[in-house]
Order: sequence, then C-alpha cells, then structure tokens
Amino acid sequence: MKFWWVNHKQTQRQELAGGYLWSPKVEKNGSRSKFYDNMRVAAPGDFVFSYASTKIARIGVVTDFAVIAPKPTEFRNVGTNWGAEGWILPVSWFDRAIGVKPKAILSSLASILPKSHSPLQSATGKGNQKAYLAEVSREVFAMILGEINATIGDFDQRPTDGPSQNFVDKVEDLIEQSFASDPNLNDTVRSQVIQARRGQGIFRSRVLECEPICRVTGISDLGLLVASHMKPWRMCTSAHERLAGRNGLMLAPHVDFLFDDGLLTFDETGELRFSSRLSQENLARLGLKGVQPAILQPFHRDSVVYLRYHQINVFKS
Repeated sequence: MKFWWVNHKQTQRQELAGGYLWSPKVEKNGSRSKFYDNMRVAAPGDFVFSYASTKIARIGVVTDFAVIAPKPTEFRNVGTNWGAEGWILPVSWFDRAIGVKPKAILSSLASILPKSHSPLQSATGKGNQKAYLAEVSREVFAMILGEINATIGDFDQRPTDGPSQNFVDKVEDLIEQSFASDPNLNDTVRSQVIQARRGQGIFRSRVLECEPICRVTGISDLGLLVASHMKPWRMCTSAHERLAGRNGLMLAPHVDFLFDDGLLTFDETGELRFSSRLSQENLARLGLKGVQPAILQPFHRDSVVYLRYHQINVFKS
C-alpha cells in the first residue's frame, strides 16, 4: 500500500465530484513529470489526500489503475496549457471532511515530507509549483489524521465504486454525443464510428480482412471473436483512425478483455507480453500461463503505429 497527496486547486471540485484524478501525460514542453508518472504507479487500495487552498479537504482510496483518457469536458477552460491526452485514476472519496491546514503543523511535518518531489515546500508550507500527485509516507498520513483524532484504521471501510471501465464508458458516451453536432461527419460515417466503439459494423469487417484469427488462441469462429482497437476508440482523433482495420485485432473474449485493460500486449514480431500486474495464478486460471501465440507473425507496418500506441499508453508493464 502506498500513500499519495494530490495538489489540485484548479480541478478539486470536479475531481471530488467525479470520483477520479486526471493529469496530462507530460508537461507543456513535452518533458516527463514524476508527478504525472505517479498516476500509473498508484494502485487499488492506496490512500490519497486531497489538498487545495492551503488545506487537506478529503481522503480517498484508489479503486483501479489509471487508464489513458482525454481531458475531462467538465474542466472546461481550466488547464488550457495542458495536453488533451492524459491519465485518469479512479478514486473513491470518503464523505468525512478533514480540514487540516498543513502549514499549521509545519514544524512537525517538514522533517517527514519527501526530500524530492514533495507536495509542499518544507520551509514555507506552500504547495510546490507543478506538483500534482506526490507520494508521501505513512507517517505523513498518520500525522495529518492525528489532527482530527483519526487513524488510518478508521478508513478501513472502503467505498465500493466500480472499476475504471465506468470512467471509460462515461468518456466515450460524451465523445459519442459530440458526434451529433459534428458538421464534418455525414450520417453514414457517424453511424459507422458509433458502431466501431463496440467493435461492430465496418470496423469489424475491416479488421477481419487484416486479422481474421485470434493471434493468442488461434480461434477463427466469428461468433467467438471480438474486434478490439489497439489505439483506444476514445483516444482516436479522427473517423479514419476509429474505422481503420489496421487499428484492430480479432481476439477471443478473455484475450480482448486483457488487451483492452492493458494487461496484455504484443511486440512488433507478434510475441506476447503480459503485464506484471497479472498474477501467475490468474494467468493459469485463464489458461494463458506459458502460452505461446497460436499465430506468430510480424504486424503489418501500418498496424505498428497503433500497436506502439498500445504498448506505451495502454499496457501496464
């Protein structure tokens, strides 16, 4: 279990109400940020403090791993300098208010704040510039909670929200709704793009032309195959990408679930790669422990672009 502290003054209202955290993938200049990379490190069961306007307001628990998602529409004009592509981390926020001002206990808190990538300046108690999701120690959590006569054990009764797929559905619902007013799409293309979200229609037909068999199981029975996007439907920037046959794979349902959730990917030669977050026990139960691809062949060069997107942005190494 890890402990996190998020500085989100600009988006606290939206993120507490929505049950998530969202950050860009990189800084404005394209450089990596430890605070943003932490979004993919946080794991189910980790605790998070919500900090804004000089005080810790709420405590939450991470309910699933982060997934790639566009900037939430409810941010509106907030974060105009942020990239449109980022990480969304599902968090269930407890109703209990915290209301602790770290600056008031800085003399005790400063010595146990992180030496680098701290959410606060140990000398002044002000939030560090560019800090977003920062890892802190259990001692930091215990000290903050001690100010309200609480312990971490008081939060054992976890909220029971759904997994990150709920967020994916919400994001894709909003994107789908936006098509209704898109003047660049005629009715036929609009219908095709919406069907592609569910792996149906012309997208499925085009994927079958390129990848007619599940590479993992060798299944070719069309009733047992799902058309899955390599670059997720929600992250595609055009109808062309959403409908491209080379952006898809035909997979058996259980393989499709793992691929879509980033627990499985392929390299360019067709070799399988499993996420370290998928236990050997569960791999065995799925019949995939030690499995070799039934179809081992390199990906078409037009597919490699989409596959690399999956490797970098979807796969949970």
